[in-house]
Amino acid sequence: MRFEHIPHAVSVDPTAALGDARTIHLRQGPVRIYERGAGRPLVFVHGLFVNAAAWRKVVPLLADSYRCITADWPFGGHHTPMTPDADLTPTGIADTIADVIDQLDLHDATLIGNDGGGMLSQLVITRRPHRFGRLILTPCDAYENFPPPQFDYLCRISRVPGIEHLAGRALRIPAVRTRCARSSIGFAALTNSPIDTEVLDHYLHGVTHDTGVLRDSIELLRAVDNRYTLDAAARFPTIDLPVLIAWAPDDQVFPFRHAEQLAADFPNSQLAEIPNSRTWVAEDQPERLAHLIREFIDPAREMGQG
Repeated sequence: MRFEHIPHAVSVDPTAALGDARTIHLRQGPVRIYERGAGRPLVFVHGLFVNAAAWRKVVPLLADSYRCITADWPFGGHHTPMTPDADLTPTGIADTIADVIDQLDLHDATLIGNDGGGMLSQLVITRRPHRFGRLILTPCDAYENFPPPQFDYLCRISRVPGIEHLAGRALRIPAVRTRCARSSIGFAALTNSPIDTEVLDHYLHGVTHDTGVLRDSIELLRAVDNRYTLDAAARFPTIDLPVLIAWAPDDQVFPFRHAEQLAADFPNSQLAEIPNSRTWVAEDQPERLAHLIREFIDPAREMGQG
């Protein structure tokens, strides 16, 4: 069932910089992907309640040298619901990511995760690593910090009977939606500067317009449990591919000590700082993140240009 039409005027398409769009159909449901550029594949994984547009500032900085693949992963910011029987646990969504990569027949891909997408990337790389050559983790859930204390309330609310109807009705009101998104219980702690309203509306379009997407979102929140991240962490020592931990020391949600622990637990890793940023480094410091990605993948080329 769809909500009744809600006026949704977006003056600028937040996905315009991401390249050509198409939909991949899996047994779990449709996944919208975007591709721009050519070369070694980079696969970007966004966080909870956002979508491919989270990488809109980074992709244009890399598409001259790499095949940049972003997607609206079924993580709350997607616009089309998954099938009713889709597995929306963290491992189920990780398998969806891996299935898309299989269908694209990618090889030697670099997996890049942020926020909840970093958690999903940990699950992908420890469960189905064969198509990847490198892993990049930016500030994200890890170890016991899933969910982070600041957002545990979402998991608790998701278990309230009838929350789908209450949340759907509230989020359909533009002023309520924007105020929640900009508040301390929304996205405010994740960036240094407020996100444009058009981008916020794009992120939340699915949960405000489609009961199936809202159902997906509630289901995945009910499945959040740090046993997934702790199980992945136990497997980090077996991962021998190169890993870059690119973290924001100023992040208020994901502590820098976890970046140091990740760098210690992965056998072939390096740690880099992204100053003047919070969790969403692709939003606050896209140039710094793009430089670190290039330097990590092609260090000789970057040294030559320097």
